[in-house]
Amino acid sequence: MIEIGHGIVIGEDEIEESFVRASGPGGQNVNKVSTAVQLRFDVRGSPNLPHAVRMRLERLAGQRLTQDGVLIIGAQRFRSLERNRDDARARLFDLIRRAAIPPTPRRPTRPTLGSKKRRLEGKAKRAAVKGMRRNPPTD
Repeated sequence: MIEIGHGIVIGEDEIEESFVRASGPGGQNVNKVSTAVQLRFDVRGSPNLPHAVRMRLERLAGQRLTQDGVLIIGAQRFRSLERNRDDARARLFDLIRRAAIPPTPRRPTRPTLGSKKRRLEGKAKRAAVKGMRRNPPTD
């Protein structure tokens, strides 16, 4: 079991890792060794995630979430497999931690008396300017 924080614990078996060849510079090491990590986590199928956290995590994942609800994180920033693996796991845990924090509800506020007065004064000034553009009354 892996403790994420905020009372969330996920099983080690819920994380699936596959190792592929990385792209980019690195010489012959890139052509021979599979150092890039592709981490998969089934968000919808995880029994340890509360429903609210699951919904926020799906929203935060964006394009990294598949149609089936599987979160895919790719890591190939480093040249070693272990560092890429740790990087992918850290990014997954950070995403879950961010999803675990509930959003603060908006408290509706009322406009202050001063702001109401300023708004009405501005409207009166604008009306006066437009009133000066009218033709003078004829007797």
